[in-house]
Amino acid sequence: MPVKVKSHKTLIKYFSLPKHNPDSMKRLIKIALICSLAIPTLSIAQGKKAETVADKATLSTLVKAVEAAPDSLTAHDAYIKAAGVNNPAVVAQYDKWMKKFPKSAIVPYALAKAYLNHESPKAKPYLLKVVAIDTNFTEAWGGLWTDAQRWGDFKGGDEYLKKATESDPQNASYAFYYSSSFRDKDPKTYHDLTMGVAKRFPESDRGAQALYWYATRSKDIADKMKYYELLRTSYSPAKFNWSASGMTSYFDLLLAEDSKKALELAQDMAKIEKQEKDWTNLKLQAQRVNDAKALMKEKKSAEALALLAQVKLPRYYSFNKEILVLKAEAYALAGNTNAAYDSLIVSFAKQPGVKLKLVINGYGVKLGKNEGQVNTDILKYINSNAQTATPFTLKNYLMPGQTSLSDYKGKVVLLTYWFPGCGPCRGEFPHFENVVRKFKGKDFSYVGINIVSDQNEYVVPFMKGSGYSFTPLEDIEGRQKGNLDNRGAAPANFIIDKEGRVVFSNFRTDGDNEDELELMINLMLQRKGSIVK
Repeated sequence: MPVKVKSHKTLIKYFSLPKHNPDSMKRLIKIALICSLAIPTLSIAQGKKAETVADKATLSTLVKAVEAAPDSLTAHDAYIKAAGVNNPAVVAQYDKWMKKFPKSAIVPYALAKAYLNHESPKAKPYLLKVVAIDTNFTEAWGGLWTDAQRWGDFKGGDEYLKKATESDPQNASYAFYYSSSFRDKDPKTYHDLTMGVAKRFPESDRGAQALYWYATRSKDIADKMKYYELLRTSYSPAKFNWSASGMTSYFDLLLAEDSKKALELAQDMAKIEKQEKDWTNLKLQAQRVNDAKALMKEKKSAEALALLAQVKLPRYYSFNKEILVLKAEAYALAGNTNAAYDSLIVSFAKQPGVKLKLVINGYGVKLGKNEGQVNTDILKYINSNAQTATPFTLKNYLMPGQTSLSDYKGKVVLLTYWFPGCGPCRGEFPHFENVVRKFKGKDFSYVGINIVSDQNEYVVPFMKGSGYSFTPLEDIEGRQKGNLDNRGAAPANFIIDKEGRVVFSNFRTDGDNEDELELMINLMLQRKGSIVK
């Protein structure tokens, strides 16, 4: 799911009272009362942003609360919120406190946590101070891991994550994250650790999450089904959110592989009280799919088409493409091969797919068309709907001056909106790289526009550390983006053709559909010849 910029500061949760806190309950209650005071505010400018800062009397009270209990994160959080995390006076105050309380790991951690939550590059030095004081401070090691991702230091981040896991072996969250870190570099270890997490934490949603992602990321259909079923039986969907989410993905898969089983799953899920509404609808959709298939076997194409037109699934369901193929089969069954062919070309132009292309080729053969003619028909439709991309001229992080969209005239462009703190963006980048490497030396460019200028300090190190190949540009707040509008969210992706026209948008790339991105790029590069080898 794309990340809205307005929520990018709250991606990581931290406990307000870690196990290190020695405060007595009586003192904590007193401090909590002080920290809950109504805070009168005034505005000051700090860089590009204005922050609200409490008056002197309130700040003085909050400073005293921290000094009375320097190991209380509650007191620290109240002070930082009142003073403003970007206020230089806060740094000066923490410099004093770190000298006054040199053995307190909470003091530097409080400021580090605030910076982490704001995805600020200022976090790392304070996190390092924390682990120098307390080598078993789990959340600080975890914070260093999170921060390393934003710098593009993935190797260093893995080391920090390992230390977080070792410092608290019973922490289900870090056990899950650690197992996931082996996904690409060591598949066997990833499998073994994931199964270990699922067995060790049967009462934690992290265990369910581990199985969910293992099933989702599996390449083999049989493995996907196996691990979704294991998720279902090991973690009740009535109790665990990740299991409930996994059943949605399982249902999507079953619609294509075994629609009768999909109906049975929907019937079972609809019996769960908090799932009843959604799954009653999905049960209806599965029934329509099964009935439509039965009608097609009976050669009742018109009735099947009418029923398929009523199937309404969430737009992210992969089975939506299968519905398009089923509709085309119904058209063909009625003797209308042209309608089957044309309907698939319209759908393909909106969201290309390798399987969809092969099906179109098959109908093309029935109409006496070779693959080159099919490609021509596809491109003709795409060209008729392509729109000139809204121009931009933006700062280039890696070279002096600015870069404009017009600089890419004559090249196919993959354009993505991102920012260093965006986890979904970082998750998508490796899949982009797997595809774009295949087009080295071709008329193709890969561009990434950073939408959070506050994170500029991360960008160049991120590019160098990650080795990713896109050209990073800095967005301008309030810029009119026209048909390249990301609507304040990231990631948001576009394909622009050699003539500078938007041809594809609103797509995501993951381990299951890298071939679709490759197909889109090839389609724009190859005006003639084969699209699918």
